Amino acid sequence: MENKTTKFEPSFNGAKVHSTAFVDRSAELHDGVIISQGAIIGPDVIIGKGTEIGPNAVISGRTKIGINNKVFPSVFIGLDPQDLKYKGAPTEVIIGNNNTFRECVTINKATDEGEKTIIGNNNLLMAYTHIGHNCELGNKIVLSNSVQVAGHVKIDDKAIIGGCLGIHQFVNIGYLAMIGGMTRVDRDVPPFCLAEGHPGRLRGLNRIGIKRSGLMDNKDFDLKLLQNTWNLLFKSNDAISNSLEKVMKGELDLSSSRLCSFLKESITKERRGPMPVVNL
Repeated sequence: MENKTTKFEPSFNGAKVHSTAFVDRSAELHDGVIISQGAIIGPDVIIGKGTEIGPNAVISGRTKIGINNKVFPSVFIGLDPQDLKYKGAPTEVIIGNNNTFRECVTINKATDEGEKTIIGNNNLLMAYTHIGHNCELGNKIVLSNSVQVAGHVKIDDKAIIGGCLGIHQFVNIGYLAMIGGMTRVDRDVPPFCLAEGHPGRLRGLNRIGIKRSGLMDNKDFDLKLLQNTWNLLFKSNDAISNSLEKVMKGELDLSSSRLCSFLKESITKERRGPMPVVNL
């Protein structure tokens, strides 16, 4: 059998391609890329330096993958969205650097012309995770096994999502939020918050996550002020819009401001609004 590594090496900048893999001649592979047995790489794919594509993975569509990513077996990236509105537009998937995609992860491209599905840097997507069309993930996010993310979801940096759950379309997950496994996520989860339950409810601040993040060493971070802000927003008898207006007139550090900015957007007419707080 002809050795495809030798055949493709001049075109693919020294990438290592297994003899049983298929790589379209118009794909762009950079130095150090490894394409394992049975993998399929489509014509408009760009794969950055040092990225490894595991056995039987399929990378298609207008997909750009950055450097030093690890793609495990049977991962599917860049296929058509599971959206009845999709009419064949050449939309994109953009993936950053140093991400890990475990077995059977699926990432769909966007729906309409000019749109993108975006994954940032240093994320861990565990086995059987699905990322729907038009999603946007930041950096250093952990999605546990079997997390199903519907279309148009936004997940901010350092969020941790527990396993075996679904996130409703158009939901936003805030910075350093943590969601417990098997939670029903049908509303926004604000930054720094801990959410859990079915239906999902806010349980308070993600204090352990905050401490582990190193924020406590930042002289501009005030946990007591953030807790007071959270109490005023979520434990007041006022509507959250009224509470938010009062809080924003007072003293706010960067973290409290981030929480308020998220909620201000969350309660706009087009949004689903934040999860309610659990009744204790």
